[in-house]
Amino acid sequence: MKRYSDLTPEIVELSQLCCKNGYIDPEFYTKYDVKRGLRDADGKGVLTGLTEISEVTSVTHKDGKRISIPGKLFYRGYSIEDLVKGFIHDEHYGFEEITYLLLTGELPNREEFDKFSNLLSYYRTLPDSFVRDIIMKAPSRNIMNALSKEVLTLYSYDEKAEDTSVPNVLRQCLQLIAILPVLAVYSYQAFNYFHNKQSLFIHSPQMGLSTAENILYMLRPDCQYTKLEAKLLDMALVLHAEHGGGNNSTFTTHVVTSSGTDTYSAIAAALCSLKGPKHGGANIKVVKMFNHIKKNVTDYNDKDQIRAYLTKILDKEAFDKTGLIYGMGHAIYTVSDPRARVFKGFVKSLSEEKGRQAEYQLYCNVEEIAAELIMERRKTDKKISANVDFYSGFVYSMLDLPTKLFTPLFAIARVSGWSAHRIEELVNPSKIIRPAYMNVHERAEYVHMDDRK
Repeated sequence: MKRYSDLTPEIVELSQLCCKNGYIDPEFYTKYDVKRGLRDADGKGVLTGLTEISEVTSVTHKDGKRISIPGKLFYRGYSIEDLVKGFIHDEHYGFEEITYLLLTGELPNREEFDKFSNLLSYYRTLPDSFVRDIIMKAPSRNIMNALSKEVLTLYSYDEKAEDTSVPNVLRQCLQLIAILPVLAVYSYQAFNYFHNKQSLFIHSPQMGLSTAENILYMLRPDCQYTKLEAKLLDMALVLHAEHGGGNNSTFTTHVVTSSGTDTYSAIAAALCSLKGPKHGGANIKVVKMFNHIKKNVTDYNDKDQIRAYLTKILDKEAFDKTGLIYGMGHAIYTVSDPRARVFKGFVKSLSEEKGRQAEYQLYCNVEEIAAELIMERRKTDKKISANVDFYSGFVYSMLDLPTKLFTPLFAIARVSGWSAHRIEELVNPSKIIRPAYMNVHERAEYVHMDDRK
């Protein structure tokens, strides 16, 4: 019986040809000054666009020199630290406020905030029979693939799916922001039922609950959660909502939007980009690494024991043998990741509520020792720090969130940023994004089939 995933000898043979004739000499990239990954040799991103949505900074300039500074993240000009302090002081959930800010460019007053939150609640409803006909049929083992399929399918339910006017696109984006948590949780429940043979729970989202509260409400069999749990999940959504126009999934949103396509296609493309382990799946790697560390380090406060095991990881003798300590370092931030700085104090509070203080201390010790070891290996005094993924996976595990939802939670947050960038691309007159690729293959003379070797 043929199976869809069968790998035949013919496919293996063809793949060898693909690899043989697809290889490009790495020296060509230097010879032709190709900006691989759209980055300069020093790691700085190639400027390909302008945005007013967010700003990521990690350096300053003095006397003609680049000086690394603690990282800063701004949403619409507002410091992420100030925004977090603001909604904590005002005692409301932050994700809805941040989404309003990213989309409109302005902070909402109380009336605007309440109206916007109610609007998201109103849109947090799936079309009739969507759960039965789409989510429950052929459930995916990867929730990100399920989300992509479901977002594309929603196109069929929208009578104005192709309308790219700003009001209509905003309506579509708000519906997707509201509904993505429902899709993610239901897709996980379907997976858990069909593939893990577990009980099926389908809880309807509740009016009046925040995005974070509804995720916990829908996911848990008893619908129960503490205020601190909801606040920490809300914080995670805020910190992941936006990170500049150059990150892979947001740039994908700009590229696909520039072609003139519909909102569902643009967001589905961004979801496909975020799924990649080099982008959205990093916190899963961190959790797996720490599970490995906990099996091999008996005393979480013994820094010598931790140092010895991290050395093995760097020497490619332990964990996945890649030589990487996951969650350490960032493409832009060096001295510190502002999202990790904000998160860390709140993570400590949750660890105390959950009785996992010892594990939190292990994370702190690994962060400190890993930074020292990596700097020693690189023979540099250039600082390296933990990024937001270092702690987010720990938070999700303390919230008893399944690993399969880690990257979808990233998407639930980032769809706010993607939506803002899609609208920005549509508002400003622009050309289709089409960078150049140089062909380095020699010309060839056509040979008739019977004369080929």
